[in-house]
Amino acid sequence: MYKTLQKYFGYTSFYPLQEDIIKEVLAQRDAFVLMPTGGGKSLCYQLPALLFSGVTIVVSPLIALMKDQVDGLLANGIPAIFINSSLSYSEIDAKRQSLLNNEIKILYIAPERLFMPEFLQFLQGLKISLFAIDESHCISEWGHDFRPEYRQLEILKEKFPKVPVMALTATATPAVQKDIILQLKLSDCRIFKASFNRKNLYYQIKPKDNPYHQILHYLKSRKKDSGIIYCQSRKTVESLTTSLQAEGYRVLPYHAGLPAEVRTENQERFIHDDVEIIVATIAFGMGIDKPDVRYVIHYDLPKSIEGYYQETGRAGRDGLKSDCILLFSYADKFKIEYFIHQKIDENEKLIAYKQLRHLTNYCEGNICRRKLLLDYFGEKFDEPNCNNCDVCLEPKERFDGTIAAQKILSCIYRVGERFGVNYIIDVLQGSKNQKVLQNRHDTIKTYGVGKEYTKSQWQAFTRELIQLGYIKLDGDKYPVLRLNEKSQKVLLRNEKVFLTKPEEPLHIPKDERDGDYDRTLFERLRNLRKTLADKEFVPPYIIFHDTSLKEMSICYPQNLPDLRKINGIGEQKLHKYGEIFLKEITDYCKQHHIESKPIIHKHPEFPVKQPKTLTTQTTLELYRQHLTLGEIAQQRGLALSTIVSHIEKLILDGEDISIDSFIPPEKQQHIRQTLEALGMKFMTPVKEKLGNDYSYEEIRLVRAKMMSKCGKER
Repeated sequence: MYKTLQKYFGYTSFYPLQEDIIKEVLAQRDAFVLMPTGGGKSLCYQLPALLFSGVTIVVSPLIALMKDQVDGLLANGIPAIFINSSLSYSEIDAKRQSLLNNEIKILYIAPERLFMPEFLQFLQGLKISLFAIDESHCISEWGHDFRPEYRQLEILKEKFPKVPVMALTATATPAVQKDIILQLKLSDCRIFKASFNRKNLYYQIKPKDNPYHQILHYLKSRKKDSGIIYCQSRKTVESLTTSLQAEGYRVLPYHAGLPAEVRTENQERFIHDDVEIIVATIAFGMGIDKPDVRYVIHYDLPKSIEGYYQETGRAGRDGLKSDCILLFSYADKFKIEYFIHQKIDENEKLIAYKQLRHLTNYCEGNICRRKLLLDYFGEKFDEPNCNNCDVCLEPKERFDGTIAAQKILSCIYRVGERFGVNYIIDVLQGSKNQKVLQNRHDTIKTYGVGKEYTKSQWQAFTRELIQLGYIKLDGDKYPVLRLNEKSQKVLLRNEKVFLTKPEEPLHIPKDERDGDYDRTLFERLRNLRKTLADKEFVPPYIIFHDTSLKEMSICYPQNLPDLRKINGIGEQKLHKYGEIFLKEITDYCKQHHIESKPIIHKHPEFPVKQPKTLTTQTTLELYRQHLTLGEIAQQRGLALSTIVSHIEKLILDGEDISIDSFIPPEKQQHIRQTLEALGMKFMTPVKEKLGNDYSYEEIRLVRAKMMSKCGKER
C-alpha cells in the first residue's frame, strides 16, 4: 500500500481514514465513504485499483470532467480510460479491446451507459474488482442533486453479486446516508465518515444590497487571488463576467449554455492561472482539484445546504485561510420558491421546500455558522467560538431572553403544537386574524402577551430557539413547532435562555401635519388593508389611501353611513370593504372603550377626480400628440423613467392610455404571465425572471394596466 502510494501518487502518508478504507476495500467488502471536498476520496478507489488484478469501474455523473480525471491518472502512470458519448464508435471499440486485454486498471462511465443492455453484457465478460459509485448522493431523492438514472444502480448487486461496491460522497445528511446504503443494497457495510469541519474556511453571510458593488469592494485588495463566483442563471454569469472584465479583472464565464470546448478551455485557463476568476453556475467545480482557490462567493442564494457546502468546499483545499461569502436576499428566496412551486412531483416539492428552509435558517441564524453546518450533517461541534465565521468574530450583544422564550414555548403548548412560526406570533401579538379567532385562540393565556416586540423580532427569537434546540420543526412545506425535553426545562424549571439582543425598532416621531390620529388603530387598519390587498394581488393603496385610514383613526365611524363620509370611500368600496373595516374599528373601540366622533362632511356626495399636477398633464398632452416615450422625454428634458412614472400614474388615475405603441403585445403578454405567477409586489424577481430583454419601465406600465383593469372590474 505505502509503496504504491509513493510510486504513483508521490505521498508517504495517508489522510485520516484513507488507510482504513483501502484495507476494507482490499478485503473485498462494501464500504460507504463520506468525506468532504478535498479530503481525498478518489485515492480510496484509485490506489486499490492498482493492487487488484481486474478493472475498477467508477460510475460518475460528470461526463464533462471524466477526461480531466483520466488525464490526471495517466500523468501518474495509471492506465485509465473513460467511455462516454463524446467518443466515436471506433474510439469506443479500441477502448473496449484494451479492457478485454486486461490493460486497463480504472474505467470511468456514466450510469446511463452502465445499463445499456449490450454494454452491460460486455461488462459481464470482464474481470471486475470493484464498483466505485462517485457522487452517490445522486441516488437518494432526499439528496440535493437527485438523478433518476442513478436508481438503476440497485441492480449492481444482482448482476455482479461477488463484486464489492464503494459508495462515495462529499455531502450527505444522516437520512441521505441511510438511503444510499438501502438503495445500493450494500451488505454489512462499514461506514467511514470524515469530519465536515474545514477549519481554514471563513463563513460569512452578507445582506444582498447592490451585489455588484459589494463584489467590487471585496475584490479590490484581492486582484491576484483565485476565486469562484457562483450565480443561479446563465445571464447573470455573462453580465457579471462582462462587467468585471471591463473593470480590468481577468475573468471567464462557465455555464451549461457555452459550447463544450469553450467550457473546457475556460476551466483549463482557470486551473493554469491564466485567469484569476471564474463566474459560473453550479455546473462548474465538480472534480476540480485546484488547491489555491482563496474565495468562493455566492452571488445568488443556493438551493440547499448540501449544494452550498459542496461549492464552498472548493475553496482552500491547500489548507490555507480562504473566504466563503454568501449574499442573502429574500427576493432570491422567493424566486427559488416560485421554481419549486412549478414542480409536478409533490414529493420533490416537499424535499425542495425543506432544503430551502434549512438554508434560510442558516442564513438568518445568530449562532456559529460552523456549528449549524456541522449539525446539519449530523456532526457535533461543541466549541463556544469557532473563531472563523462572521457570527463568532463579530458577535451581537446577547440578553437574558428567558421570558421571551417562555412566552413562545408556552404559546406552542397552548395551541396544541399544531401551528407554524407566524401563527404563534399572531397569537402572541393579539392578532384578530380570522384563523386565530376561529380556533378560539384569542381566549388562551398567551394571547396578546407579546406586544413588547415586533413581528420580525419574535421571528428572530423563534428561529434562534429552533437552532439552539429548544423547539423542534416538524413537516416540510408547512412545518409546525413542537416542544421537546429542552423546552420543558425552560417552562418547568425556569432554565435561563440567552438570545441575541434584537435591534431597536425605528421610532418615527409624530408628524403634526398628520393630525392627532390613533396610531394603534391606524396600524391595525393598515394590516387589514395589506391582507386584503395580498388576496387580490393589488397594491394596498388601490383599496384605501393612508389618508382614508387616518381619518377613520380620528373619527372611529361605527356604521356604513358614517364610513361613507370618510374621504376616498365611494359606493363601490363601501359595498366591498365597508363591513370588514367597520368590524375592525368597532372591535377596537369596544376593547378600548372609545366612542365615535362627529365626521365633518369634507367632500361632495359624488367625488370629483383630483386635478393632475401640471407636469403630469403636460406628459398627457404630448402622449395625445402620438409621440413616443423617448420623444416625450427628449422634448421635456426629463429622464425616460420619469416620463414612464407619469404614464403609470395617468393609467392608475383612470386615463384611457394604450401602451401598445410603447411595448409590443407579445412582450406585454409575457410580462403579464410573469406578474401573475410571481405577484405584483416585488419588481426585482419579475425582472430577473424575464431577463435583460425586458426593462423595468415596460414591467411598470404593464403592471399599471393590470391594476387599472382590476380596479375597473371591481
